[in-house]
Amino acid sequence: MATPNIDFLHGAGPRPERSQGAAANRPAVRNLGIAFDRGWIDSLRVNLSAIERRIDSLSGRRTVKKAWQAAWLLKAVTCMDLTTLAGDDTPGRVERLCAKARSPFRPDLIEALGLAERKLTVGAVCVYHSMIGTAVEALAGTDIPVAAVSTGFPAGQSPTPAKLAEIEASVAAGAREIDIVISRRHVLTGDWRALYDEMAAFRAACGPAHVKAILATGELGSIAKVAKASTICMMAGADFVKTSTGMEAVNATLPVSLVMLRTIRDYHERTGVKIGFKPAGGITSAKQALAYLILMKEELGDAWLTPDLLRFGASRLLSDIERQLEHFVTGRYSAAHRHAMG
Repeated sequence: MATPNIDFLHGAGPRPERSQGAAANRPAVRNLGIAFDRGWIDSLRVNLSAIERRIDSLSGRRTVKKAWQAAWLLKAVTCMDLTTLAGDDTPGRVERLCAKARSPFRPDLIEALGLAERKLTVGAVCVYHSMIGTAVEALAGTDIPVAAVSTGFPAGQSPTPAKLAEIEASVAAGAREIDIVISRRHVLTGDWRALYDEMAAFRAACGPAHVKAILATGELGSIAKVAKASTICMMAGADFVKTSTGMEAVNATLPVSLVMLRTIRDYHERTGVKIGFKPAGGITSAKQALAYLILMKEELGDAWLTPDLLRFGASRLLSDIERQLEHFVTGRYSAAHRHAMG
């Protein structure tokens, strides 16, 4: 059995270069944003039929097998925001989640994969504000950041002063990343300046923390509005753009993700700044994760295939990836209960 190498994805498979995991790739460059540019926003157009044809081509032309597939799945794990956002979250549940973040796979599986000397971790742990302290303590001694959802998540209907206070409180509590939700009404009414000003205020309140802008794309009305909202959030200082809260009727999809990736590419070409991407909601299988990784590589290149610039908002996804990796090692699919989240 070939040993998968998770260091780099190059061409059809991985290329050795350096150790990977949350500690190996911490975001180094902050998006400072640019001035609001209404002309840029008005010029944005989306050809939906072309987008759909591009996505349809993925399943027919792109695949990875055996050790290469295992390497890509290990890459997905290092780019995962392991998440619990439930009303019945308890300190014990968050502590178990953090233990899984520190050691995503069973020791025997890691040994069989030839990765015992690596320190493989997820990209971050994402929780509500009330659980930040628990998560920070449970992750002490690692470089795994705690991300907190904020700004009236998931609806984003709280008063602006309350949203800003929530961000500031989460940063003070130890969150190094803040996942904010935009006010969808600004997009639905085409009030682009209001969206820019709101995002800029969120960026300022985050201080040293990185900020991920959640668009809730399934509620924005059209794919063209997704492109405009993504671009405005980047203009106003978002370090990441994120598809969804995971709680909408429609969450991450490949067509919407393609549109967002092309706005990221456009922003990079115009400003030289790399913006991260986080698909979230409904990505529960290893096969889905591979499709997003392939799309990311083909649209933006290897530079975006790191925790700096790619995160999966997921929890159940990790269990399926572990199951697929056990199949790679043993040739057998195991029962789901062998891959519990803790």
